[in-house]
Amino acid sequence: MNAPIPTVQHLRPHRVVGEPMVWLTAMALGIGLLMVVCLLGVIVQNGMAVFWPKRIEVLTYTADGKTEVVAGEVVKYQFKPGAAQGQVGAQELQLFTGNKDIYGQGFRYLDVSAISARSMPAEAMLVERMEYGNAIGAPVRLQLAGAAPIAASDPAFRPRLQELIAEIAARRREILSLEQGVIGANSRTINALEYHLKAVADSDPAEAARTSARIAELRTSYEAFALQAKELRQRQDQHALVLLPYGTTQERVISMGTVVGTTWSNELSWFGRLGVCLHHLWSFVVEKPREANTEGGIFPAIFGTFAMTILMSFAVTPFGVVAAIYLREYARQGALVRGVRIAVNNLAGVPSIVFGVFGLGFFVYIVGGSIDSLFFSEKLPTPTFGTGGILWSAMTLALMTVPVVIVATEESIAAVPRGAKEGSLALGASKWQTIQWVVLPAAIPGILTGLILAMARGAGEVAPLMLVGVVKIAPSLPLDGI
Repeated sequence: MNAPIPTVQHLRPHRVVGEPMVWLTAMALGIGLLMVVCLLGVIVQNGMAVFWPKRIEVLTYTADGKTEVVAGEVVKYQFKPGAAQGQVGAQELQLFTGNKDIYGQGFRYLDVSAISARSMPAEAMLVERMEYGNAIGAPVRLQLAGAAPIAASDPAFRPRLQELIAEIAARRREILSLEQGVIGANSRTINALEYHLKAVADSDPAEAARTSARIAELRTSYEAFALQAKELRQRQDQHALVLLPYGTTQERVISMGTVVGTTWSNELSWFGRLGVCLHHLWSFVVEKPREANTEGGIFPAIFGTFAMTILMSFAVTPFGVVAAIYLREYARQGALVRGVRIAVNNLAGVPSIVFGVFGLGFFVYIVGGSIDSLFFSEKLPTPTFGTGGILWSAMTLALMTVPVVIVATEESIAAVPRGAKEGSLALGASKWQTIQWVVLPAAIPGILTGLILAMARGAGEVAPLMLVGVVKIAPSLPLDGI
């Protein structure tokens, strides 16, 4: 008998059970990715706006019957508090005027309706300085030591200005290297010899005499290096830039030693402004902060966080992994082990401020104080290890994050198939060989996950860093190389 010919109904695929949930899950994943992309876009947009060079506007402003000329960068427009939208005089703008040494403040809020004229002169210049923030105005001339001044209208003005900025930046690095490297090492050696002299002054007169002579020799070298640094600083202030702030008739003389860079943003094309933006972004990443962390970069904070996290990882990984192996593979399962697991889980929820106070008391005062008493007694009461530092911060963060590593490692070990362990033992491997060659390689992804989570939490905690690391601002690197 011939087989029946399949119809369209027979060929129609069966509806898979749960297929709508698959599509809902995919839609949820797509929405989540879209939200992440949008969030990153908002962050990039607002972040790049900080580094993007804005146009310098000169505004004619009338308030209380008085007309004045104000220049600066328009930061944003906003409505006055309590004013209704559409109301006359309800909108105001925030203007970055710079010149804090003149006005005493860097920003002003101006009523938009009171602005009668606006212009963007091509010669408007922004000068980034080491102190008092940025200066804004029209360049007048360069005052050069031992040479004729160069007017701003002279074609040689801008090339010579850039040469001076590069020369002064190189000299600034030379001064920093001399003061922190040579003079810093010299001062540290003198301090060490003074402590040594204090220790042998009564017991060994000959050694004390040799130490005193060495100190005198180093002090002579110190004075020579200090004089060299002073001469370099004086050379920094030989030249000056004369600027005329808009709305004033008094010229401002800016020492070239304080100038970091200059920008004529009104003349820049879009690509020119992009180049300035990328330069500002790079400087923000690689430079040190200045002006109480309101100017400069964040490199010391980045480096300090990285170094502290690496030290924390070296401390937390062995203890966390070994503790997890013992709890899962060696400890007799019972009430005691269950209590330990409960305690570990509870430690993961303890506030960071508690760990900070504990680290301050245990690591700084007890451990550091004991090290000072045993090995650095000649330097007391000046502490060496009995004070806050990156080492004690890393140890405190390791204690705070070790529960995360223990829990993640223990769950990874528990997920290893039992048959793999039993097969290894059946082939004659010992328990430790089974753990070393079978269990740990299979559990490495979970261990790395726990370590990454621990590093993320440790890098984001502030309380231990402030209490134990004694870091509220990061003006310099935590390691000086000496």
